[in-house]
Amino acid sequence: MFALVVAHLAVAGLLPLVSARSRRAAFLAAAVLPAVTLVWALLNLGPALHGGIDATTAWAPALGLTVSFRLDALALAMIVLVSGVGAVILVYCVGYFGDSPDGTRNAALLLAFAGAMLGLVLADDLLTLYVFWELTSVASFLLVGQSGADRAARRAAVQALLVTVFGGLAMLLGFILLGEAAGTYRISEILASPPTGGTVPVALVLILLGAFTKSAQLPFHPWLPAAMAAPTPVSAYLHAASMVKAGVYLVARLSPAFAGELAWWLPIVVAGLGTMLIGGFRALRETDLKRVLAFGTVSQLGFLMVLFGAGSRVASYAGVAMLLAHGLFKAPLFMTVGTIDHSTGTRDLRELSGLWTSMRGTAVAAALAALSMAGIPPLLGFVGKEAAFEALLHDSLPAALGILVGSVLTVAYSARFLWGAFATRPGVAPTPVHAPDALLTGPTWLCALAGLVLGVANPVVDALAAPYATAYPGEDYHLALWHGLGLPLLFSAIAVVGGLLVFRAPLPERRSPLDAQRGYDGLIAGLGRVATGVTGRLQVGSLPFYLGTILVVVILLPGIATLVGGVWPADQPLFSAALQLPLGFAAAVAAVAVVRARRRFTAVLLVGVIGYAVGGLFIVDGAPDLALAQFLVETLSLVVFVFVLRRLPAHFTESEKPSRRAWVPKAVIASVGGVAVAGMAVVASAGRTAPPVASGDYFRLAPAGAGADNVVAAIIVDFRALDTVGEIGVLFIAAAGVASLVLATRYDRRGRAGQSSPEHEKDVAG
Repeated sequence: MFALVVAHLAVAGLLPLVSARSRRAAFLAAAVLPAVTLVWALLNLGPALHGGIDATTAWAPALGLTVSFRLDALALAMIVLVSGVGAVILVYCVGYFGDSPDGTRNAALLLAFAGAMLGLVLADDLLTLYVFWELTSVASFLLVGQSGADRAARRAAVQALLVTVFGGLAMLLGFILLGEAAGTYRISEILASPPTGGTVPVALVLILLGAFTKSAQLPFHPWLPAAMAAPTPVSAYLHAASMVKAGVYLVARLSPAFAGELAWWLPIVVAGLGTMLIGGFRALRETDLKRVLAFGTVSQLGFLMVLFGAGSRVASYAGVAMLLAHGLFKAPLFMTVGTIDHSTGTRDLRELSGLWTSMRGTAVAAALAALSMAGIPPLLGFVGKEAAFEALLHDSLPAALGILVGSVLTVAYSARFLWGAFATRPGVAPTPVHAPDALLTGPTWLCALAGLVLGVANPVVDALAAPYATAYPGEDYHLALWHGLGLPLLFSAIAVVGGLLVFRAPLPERRSPLDAQRGYDGLIAGLGRVATGVTGRLQVGSLPFYLGTILVVVILLPGIATLVGGVWPADQPLFSAALQLPLGFAAAVAAVAVVRARRRFTAVLLVGVIGYAVGGLFIVDGAPDLALAQFLVETLSLVVFVFVLRRLPAHFTESEKPSRRAWVPKAVIASVGGVAVAGMAVVASAGRTAPPVASGDYFRLAPAGAGADNVVAAIIVDFRALDTVGEIGVLFIAAAGVASLVLATRYDRRGRAGQSSPEHEKDVAG
C-alpha cells in the first residue's frame, strides 16, 4: 500500500518530463497508476471484505512512529471513486485539455492529488491521515488556482485553502486529544475500544470541524461553489468524486465508535440536514450549469453526512450505496458540462437551446446520471435513497422528513439541469455545436452506465457495504430495487412528483439576507481591519515595547501553564559545582550593571561579560561544544557592535532620569519574565525522569556508525550534519556582514559629521 501511494507521488514528479514531449501522453500515463490501484484493490477484494488487510511501515521505530495503512470495505468503496473514477477523468482530460499549456501542470497535480487521496483513505493512523489530509488541501489549492493569472481562480483557491486548513488544524488538535485519551493513534484500535468521557467530546467536536470544512457543510459550504473557477475535469475529480468526500469518509470511519455520543451525531445530523436543504435551494437559482452541480454537490454531501452520522445499520448500507452513486452520477454530469462548454463555448443555461438534437449521445448519458441523482429506478441512486428512507423512517421521523424535502429539491435541480442543458427553449435560437471528441463522451458514458449497472447488480454493492454495516447494531438488511410497497417507496414517489412540481413553479427573485459567502467576505475583511489596528498599535518602532510584548506572552501562556500543571522537583539543588557560583554571580552583576550603564560601549562590554559567563557555565556543565559556539557568537557580536557604535553617539540619548511610570512596568515585566523562564527551565528539566528513547540509539551507533567516542560530536557532525551545515552557514553570513562593515569604513568620506574621527573613537571607548 505504501509503495502504491509513493508511486503516485513519484510518477507525478516525473510527468512534466512526459508533458514536454506530449501533454496527451502525460494524462494517459497519469491514468495508469490509478487504474492499477483499482485492479489491485479488486484482486484483494476477498481479504478486504473479511477482516481487512493491514500494512505498517516503520518511520522512526525508536520514537514509535509508523505509517499504518488498512484496506477494508469502506476504503475499498472510496478507492472505486478515488482510483476508478479518477482514472476515467484523467482519460477525459486528454480530450478536454488536448495540447493546451495548462495540461502540463494539471497532469502532475491530478496524479499527486490521487496519491494523497489514496493515502488518506488507506490510513489507519490519525497522524498519517492528517498528513495526507493536508496534502489534498495543498493540491486542491494549486489545481483551483491554476497559473494564478485569473483573479477569480486565485480568490477561490485562497478561500478553499483558508477554510480547509483552518478545519484541518482544529481536526489535528482533536486527533491529539482523541489519541491521548485512547492511548493509541491507530484507528482500528480506537474503533475496537473507543474511549469515553474526559476530553473525548471536545476531541469529537474538533474532528467534526475539520470534516465539515472539507466536505463543505453549513456554514463552511461557500468555498465549494467558488472553486468552480477550476477547469471542469478538476471539478469532476476533486469536487464531485473524491476530495469533498474526505470529510464524509472521516465521519463514516469513526461513526461505528462514536455514533452514540451526543457531541458526534447531533452536529452531524443538524449540519447535514441544513446543508442538504440550503444547497438544494441554491441549486435552483443558478444559471451556470457548473454552479447548479456545485450546489447540488453541497446538498448531496449533507445527505451523506446524515446517513453516516445516523449510527444505524440500515443507514450505513444507504451511506455506502449513496457514496458510490454520488461519484458515479456527479462526475459524468460535470464531464457533460465540460463537453457542452467545449462544443458550444458557454455553460449559461439561458443561452443553450436544442442540444438534445445536436448532442444526443451526451444528452442520454447525462440523463442517466441525472436520473440516478434524482433517485429513479433502476439506477443506483434509487437503491441508496430507498435505503435512506427506510433507515430514517425507523430511527427519526423529523430527519426522514428533512431528507424528503431535500430529495424534492434534488429532483427539481436535476430536472433544471437537464432542461437547461438540452431542451429547446422558445425564443432562443439553436446553439451552434461542433461535434465533441470521443475522449469527452466516452468517459461520461462509462461512469453513467456504471451507475445503471450497479443499480441492477445491487447485490455487489450490498456485499461491499455489509462488512462495514455489521459494526452497527440493528436488524439485518439488504440493498434491493424492490422492498415491496411501503413508506420508503411512497417517500420516493413524493420526492419525484414534488420535485417536478417545484421545477415547474416560479421562484422568488429576492435573495435571502443570510448569505454564507457574504459572511466569509465580511469575516476576511474584518480580520484585515483588526490586523491593521493591532499592527498599528503594536508595531510602534520601539524595541523595548517588542521585547516587553514577547515577555508578557511568555508569562501568560507557557508561564501560567507551567505554574498550574508543572511539578517543582523536591530535591532540586541550588548548584552542582563550585565554579557555578562565581560564574553565575558575574553574570548577575553584569546584568545589573548593564541597566545602570550610560555609555553604549560599556553596555556592550557588559553584555559580552554575561555571554562569556554563560559559556563558562556550559564548560562546567560538560558541554564544551556549546561553550565554543557561545564564545564565537559573543566575540563576533562584540566586533559587530564596535563597528556599529562608531556610527552612534557615545552616550545613550536619555538626557533626564526616566519617570517611575516608564521604568516600573519594564522592571516588573523583566523580573517576572526572568523568574518565569527560570522556573520553566527547572520544571521542564525535572520532568524528564529517564533518557529519551533515541539516546540509546545515538550511544549505540556513534562508535560503529560515526567512528566517534564522543556521542555529542557524532550527533553534531554525522547524525545532525544538515543542522550543523545550516549553523555554519549562519555564522558565515554573520562573518560576511562583519567584513562588509570593516570594508565599508575604508570608503567613508573623511570627517563626515565627525563620526570616523579619532576624537569620536576616543569618546566611544571612554
